[in-house]
Amino acid sequence: MSNKKLIGDPLTLKDINIPSFSLRNKRNPFQVFGRWFSKKMPKGLYARSLLIIIVPMVVLQSVIAFVFMERHWQTVTQRLSRTVTADIAAIIAVIEKYPQDSEFSVIKELAQDKLNLNIDIQPPDPFPAAGKKPFFSLLDDTLRTEFTNQIGRPFWIDTVGDSDFLQVRVRLEKPDNVLRVFVQRNRAYASNSHIFLIWMVGTSLVLLIIAILFLRNQIRPIQQLSQAAESFGKGQVMSKDFRIRGASEVRQASLAFIQMRSRIERQIDQRTTMLTGVSHDLRTILTRFKLQLALVKQTDEIEELQADVDDMQKMLEGYIDFAKGDMDEGVDNINIFEILERYNSEKDLLQKTYNIDCPKDLSIETRPDAFGRLISNLISNAFRYSNHLNVKVSQGNESITMTFDDNGPGVPEGMREEVFKPFMRLDEARNLDETGTGLGLSIARDIARNHGGDVNLYDSPMGGLRVIVVLPT
Repeated sequence: MSNKKLIGDPLTLKDINIPSFSLRNKRNPFQVFGRWFSKKMPKGLYARSLLIIIVPMVVLQSVIAFVFMERHWQTVTQRLSRTVTADIAAIIAVIEKYPQDSEFSVIKELAQDKLNLNIDIQPPDPFPAAGKKPFFSLLDDTLRTEFTNQIGRPFWIDTVGDSDFLQVRVRLEKPDNVLRVFVQRNRAYASNSHIFLIWMVGTSLVLLIIAILFLRNQIRPIQQLSQAAESFGKGQVMSKDFRIRGASEVRQASLAFIQMRSRIERQIDQRTTMLTGVSHDLRTILTRFKLQLALVKQTDEIEELQADVDDMQKMLEGYIDFAKGDMDEGVDNINIFEILERYNSEKDLLQKTYNIDCPKDLSIETRPDAFGRLISNLISNAFRYSNHLNVKVSQGNESITMTFDDNGPGVPEGMREEVFKPFMRLDEARNLDETGTGLGLSIARDIARNHGGDVNLYDSPMGGLRVIVVLPT
């Protein structure tokens, strides 16, 4: 398309001479983040609906888990550790203030029976080497804080490991020994907190599975409606599985689509019926003209009249082909190379150069007559205005691309969309044909788009026109 700005067209930022740095300086960081975030978000309705359910659930559970850990788990652990530390402090006070037997049997029995603590008095040996502190241990930090506040003696704590007991060692003043205490871990630590987390995560998974199943049933009618609309746009027959179902809004949309399809098909049938009748009447008149001209003595004037009648018949067939389209034709698997090879005889008669670059086993599922008409219009158009035509066909992941390059006069860049309009004929371009109807490119694009593809025009490296046809596989 032309880049020239017409009078009355709205101005854009590209038309205003503003330094680029000023635009960058005025860029809103929130807009930049919003664009980046929108690109990362899923585009499908099913995925977005799941996010609407999952994100609030995750946020709610995160808040609940944080509050639980902060208020319940930490508070309970702190209180339990404080109680254990107080019991150990009481034992230390009894040992240091009251006389004990040499084996400390009475205090050991008292600690075991009344406080459920397993204690032992050991020689004043040095404490074991400090173990590796865990990355996150609420119990370790809480116990150390409580021992520092309540006992205030040199101590050593071992909270690492999978044992059910904690080991604590405290240096005594009288006698100069070390008190070793074994405490059950659940007495100083809220060890059943993981049950809450398991229930929370498990319940969330159950709710998520239910939401996925429910959303899938709600999204499926929308997907089927989309597929039915796409199939109708390509001229395919509606699937028998499509029926009105789903939410009330989806049902209304499905019903409106079916009614719209019926109206369009009825209008197409009426137009086709009318054109068929008109073409039959006109062909009858043209046949009578031919018979009358055949009985008349052949002169130059009569030959010109016969040529005019032939042109009228070709134009009539072109109008009928354009009006009928290819909606009723069935789909079949055809070989593209065989279709292109048919025009070798035509190029010999016209003395043209015609090269084909296409895999011999490349095939596509399409309407055979419509696809043949598309190829015929493009090749015939190229033969009419050029001497050299190259056709290249390549297959991608989801589409087949056909490129037609010739050395003809081409089409001006500003008119490359205009030539696709029905009955459009350029005075100095490819549609200059006294016998033409201006429907060749229009029919080609309609056929391609009815198959879900498209036809576009570009400059050819050979100096003429490049026509690129893209069809989905």
